[in-house]
Amino acid sequence: MRNRSFAVMGAVQALITVGLLAPSAAVGQNPTAAKAKAAPVAKSGATRRTADGQPDLQGIWSYSTMTPLERPSDLAGKEFFTEKEVADYEKSLLEKGNRDRRDGGVEADLSRAYNELWYDSGSHIVKTHRTSLVIDPPDGRIPAFTPEAQKRMAARAEDRRRRGGDPADSWEDRNLGERCITRGAPKLSGGYNNNVQIYQAPGYVAIQQEMIHETRIIPLDGRPHLPANIHLWLGDSRGHWEGNTLVVDTTNYSDKIISNSFNCCRGSGENLHVIERFTRVDAETIDYQFTVDDPTTYTKPWTVSLPMSRAEGPLYEYACHEGNYGMTNLLSGARALEKAAADAKKP
Repeated sequence: MRNRSFAVMGAVQALITVGLLAPSAAVGQNPTAAKAKAAPVAKSGATRRTADGQPDLQGIWSYSTMTPLERPSDLAGKEFFTEKEVADYEKSLLEKGNRDRRDGGVEADLSRAYNELWYDSGSHIVKTHRTSLVIDPPDGRIPAFTPEAQKRMAARAEDRRRRGGDPADSWEDRNLGERCITRGAPKLSGGYNNNVQIYQAPGYVAIQQEMIHETRIIPLDGRPHLPANIHLWLGDSRGHWEGNTLVVDTTNYSDKIISNSFNCCRGSGENLHVIERFTRVDAETIDYQFTVDDPTTYTKPWTVSLPMSRAEGPLYEYACHEGNYGMTNLLSGARALEKAAADAKKP
């Protein structure tokens, strides 16, 4: 608890230092409410702006969705659902993914983990009617891996196969999310915590991700990216405005994100290059898109459209590293399986 308090205080102080959070918010004032006073709702058809004239993206936003990342093979050639197809598809997904089902036996029930109350299925499929989040290429599929990427992935798969398929010799064998290090950026919709909070101040935008409470502080002053030998979990982001659209260019990722099961861009690592575009559509919606360009991993660039809707606040603490009982149980469970296997071999 004490370490958690220090971490929260440190994060708040960092935001105050660069002017992204008013000191009053640090002592209890709701920062979203404070910003709302400085940026009243614009008239219909006008662009909301911050006190210093930036298009206003501030607030808490949800990117939860049931739309699949890639277009399913049975929907090949179909970019949009009809109204009826949306309703039928959502009903099917909710039935298949219902974690309160009690069919399939004890192991299936256990693997469903928490019950349905704790999950956020999302509803953006209703708004967009798209059959995939990938909008380019037009087939809604992530482009093929390059021969180089295929070799990397085959080598990793062979190493895991040789070590038993799900290695847990130490915590370093587990993915970055399980280790409470990072869930990556850009974020894709998952089972829960699909929210970000955006702050703005002169010269900066900050995006706080609810998952692991990672915060991206993005300068807007035209400074160059960090030297190529410096690599970060969330990459090095630089932003600028193109009309009413915030464009964020991110490079300098750590190659270790390849082992992150929550990586936006499977198979990509230090050569990942992402361009994000945030456009405020209306009081309740941000049009969010990102383009992935990594010629060492994919045969061509690809683009995702993931709309964001205004969400109720506040963001709650994501206390992943406090105890991290999941990691303790993963490793102790692996030791128990090893012991059981060894005992079975005894005469």
